Amino acid sequence: MPVQRVTLITLGVDDLPRASAFYQALGWHPAETQDGVAFYQMNGLVLGLFGRKELAEDQGRAGATLGTGAMTLAQNFNSRNDVDTAFAAALAAGASALKHPEPVFWGGYSGYYADPDGHVWELAHNPFWPLADDGSLTLPGTT
Repeated sequence: MPVQRVTLITLGVDDLPRASAFYQALGWHPAETQDGVAFYQMNGLVLGLFGRKELAEDQGRAGATLGTGAMTLAQNFNSRNDVDTAFAAALAAGASALKHPEPVFWGGYSGYYADPDGHVWELAHNPFWPLADDGSLTLPGTT
């Protein structure tokens, strides 16, 4: 049976130093930078920031225009207050508010912002999905 997992998420960015500065303002620090890609070690996976043009070339699509916003990256938090704090920090670092955090139809609390390159992030508190002490999420009823 295939393993369900994601090990690396790479975001195409227009300006790697600007994108790195944004994530650094959120308190994120790259574990390494190599060949124009900044890699951030996360909980069980890695986030990469890669120049949009170079990413298209790496994908075998030189000259393609890579878009953003067709997917959402998400961070879950232990409380509504934690969501509000993280949302304010993102805006202060240069993010654009898409939807300020608010109670949502599924019984939680969430908001959305776009980073300086247009990548959409959801910040949420889901009272039905408790987080482990290390911040990782395992869906209830799964192992």
